[in-house]
Amino acid sequence: MSRRRPDVVVIGGGVGGLSVAIRLQAAGHHVTVLERSGVVGGKLAVYERDGFTFDIGPSLVTLPHLLDETFRAAGTSLFDEVELTRLDPQFHYHWREDDRRGAGSLVVHDDADATADAFQEFAPGADDEWREFDARGRTIWDIAERTFFAGPMESPLSLVSRMQSPRDLLDIDAGRTLWTAARRTFTDERLHQWAGRYATYSGSSPFEAPATLACIPHVESRFGCWYPAGGLAALRDAYERVATGMGVSIVNGAEVIGIQHAPSQVTGVQLADGSYVDASVVIANVDARHLYGDLLPDDHALHRVRRAGRSTSGFVLCLGVRDRTPGIGHHNVWFSADFQQEFRALANGQLAEDPTIYGCVSAVTDPTQAPDGDENWFLLVNTPPGVEVDSEDYRDVVLARLAQHGVDLRKRLRFAAHLTPADIEERYRSPGGAIYGTSSNGRNAAFRRPANRGPIGGLYLVGGSSHPGGGLPLVSSSARIVADLVADDIA
Repeated sequence: MSRRRPDVVVIGGGVGGLSVAIRLQAAGHHVTVLERSGVVGGKLAVYERDGFTFDIGPSLVTLPHLLDETFRAAGTSLFDEVELTRLDPQFHYHWREDDRRGAGSLVVHDDADATADAFQEFAPGADDEWREFDARGRTIWDIAERTFFAGPMESPLSLVSRMQSPRDLLDIDAGRTLWTAARRTFTDERLHQWAGRYATYSGSSPFEAPATLACIPHVESRFGCWYPAGGLAALRDAYERVATGMGVSIVNGAEVIGIQHAPSQVTGVQLADGSYVDASVVIANVDARHLYGDLLPDDHALHRVRRAGRSTSGFVLCLGVRDRTPGIGHHNVWFSADFQQEFRALANGQLAEDPTIYGCVSAVTDPTQAPDGDENWFLLVNTPPGVEVDSEDYRDVVLARLAQHGVDLRKRLRFAAHLTPADIEERYRSPGGAIYGTSSNGRNAAFRRPANRGPIGGLYLVGGSSHPGGGLPLVSSSARIVADLVADDIA
């Protein structure tokens, strides 16, 4: 007689929760996903207004093979479920004139040779510098893939045990900051900003995050930047469609207010409506501070989470813009004239007066995302978590800074909607509106991030605030790690 697999409850229907649900359903479990809001996807969210569509969470797909692993567990594939376009160019970067340096623009392509040529045109000699930086990023990624991403990270020994030689410890480049690595590679000061920008992919500072993050631009160069036709909502819909097609039960509007347990084993979850769901396995796809502060109060675990530090939050503008903008790309970055002052302000809990601005205009690639001839502008600037924002005043600051770069949208606006850190906190139960959960600041940040196995039997953590971190590829890896832990623990 075969042994029945334990029932599994997943709290939160973000990408991490849906991915682990798919994997465990495929392994023979009966999985229920309880989602507080009326739609799954978590931060993979969409805002629609007047014929304009905006991706207000992730705006591109990288490392699609990591996402594909989840779909293949269900007997399909990412590319069968979603129409993906590999973007070329990938990014347009812009600097404005100041007293210390010249203005300029840099277009990064999907082809490495074309990118090297663009760097050379931008700053003489920068092509060789970029190739050096990219080669180092390749080494870091290859090591990280077989060590950091291969399994749970419960202590430094977890990482060391997967390394092939002591040389790996040096090559992963965790002993210096990303900013230091950039300064020692690139001669042109503007390219220090270009490289340092990648720390913000995990809500961190280039002046504190390890140079290990130099693998991110290499990942984009090597594996591409991808866009799903119809926007990132198409990816969200694919996860939901595949999960329900396998038999995963998804319950929207189900707010979990507590995790029930015997002394050393979870027994189920309590819902806000007074109902109770039995489960031998509970997987929390929620912010770890919310988990240990509200759902399963644990002072020791909460203290450890707080020590990890919160990632940055953000101020978001969704702009319906009339007509087309010459020279605009799908993905764009307009840099602050004083990058160091910008991050000093963030570290001090203040809004930057001259913020770096990220802009996604997906209508450049996909005209269905805006009315004919118009553009959907998603703008994001980094803010400290928990900072109060006067949305109208800071909107004017952002648009004025953009105008200084020669892109004045103010007379072309059909509307301007916004999200503040307080809005992000309310939508996702992420304290302070920390977009990525925990930051990557400090050489030991990877070991301070909450573990995937919880402090009591049957409890697991998946998603951006636990190992290995935030972003679609990382939460996909998190789901694989948790599914493997469940399999190991009940064998």
